[in-house]
Amino acid sequence: MREGVGRILVIDDAATPAETEFERFVDAIMGIAFFITAVFAAKRMTWTRQQGGAETTVVTAFYSLILLTSVLRAIFFLIPATVWVPSYVPVAVFAWDPDYPSWIGAALSEFVLMSGSLALFSIFILILVYWADILKKYFHPASRRSIPMVTFLGLVALLVVLELINTGCFLFGLYTTEGMILFNSVMLAVVSIICVCEITIFSHRFRTVLKTLGAINQVSTDSQVKRIRWITVTGNLFFFTRAFLETVLCIYLVLWWKDERTVARTFTHFWWDTYVMTKSFSEITILSLMLYILQSRFAGAAVAATRPSPAEYVSVPNAEPEKGASLDV
Repeated sequence: MREGVGRILVIDDAATPAETEFERFVDAIMGIAFFITAVFAAKRMTWTRQQGGAETTVVTAFYSLILLTSVLRAIFFLIPATVWVPSYVPVAVFAWDPDYPSWIGAALSEFVLMSGSLALFSIFILILVYWADILKKYFHPASRRSIPMVTFLGLVALLVVLELINTGCFLFGLYTTEGMILFNSVMLAVVSIICVCEITIFSHRFRTVLKTLGAINQVSTDSQVKRIRWITVTGNLFFFTRAFLETVLCIYLVLWWKDERTVARTFTHFWWDTYVMTKSFSEITILSLMLYILQSRFAGAAVAATRPSPAEYVSVPNAEPEKGASLDV
């Protein structure tokens, strides 16, 4: 095995290619899939803005996040891995290493990868913020509520600040790119676990609210309840998978670093290919499902189905969601 100054992680064997044919094929497929998702998201976002309506703002925000996630992932996969770094598997190198100028590409690739993850997670953070706001309006109508979009931006800003701190620690030489990967894995694992818990709790309460309003207004809310259940099941499957992957990655990183002060033996081609394919497939699946759910424009239907009419239905004080909010999302 070749080694360089700064504990550079290179290829395990001189005969082993930096990027295999299988890896190039998988990257091309993933990149095209994310590109197609981005095209659909852009078209749906343009169409939604032209329609107008009370739910346009929040639905457009969802499409924007899906578009941003897909574009970042397409960039990551469609640019050949060897453009970023000489090796397909991650490298362990310090910033400003004169013997390894590709540390810039290694840091940029991790930054692009993490930015896509933050954009993807933001989709569900936005859902949870609006769910929490609407549920608070129903269960605690007299309490003071914050603006959902402000809360959402605050949470996303917190994650961005944490990522900037991670980048700063790398640039100041506190740890190598392997430290960046470990930091990101821990953060994503924690956020995934929190999202699983919050989605489960909020969705249960939300279905209760919809059924209650349906009974009061004598209208069927079965379709809205079904959509909430779809979001819950798909969201929990995605975040459980992501939490499992990131937790396993963290454990391996910590164990190998403890024994060998490097992660060279962890990131073999087989191990890393399995991790990338599983994670990417789950991301494409959840983005496609979110596009399918949003395409039905259930937000407006949910509001219309559950909004009391003074002439025909029983009045429910403070039960109408604010403009831009959706009972389903």
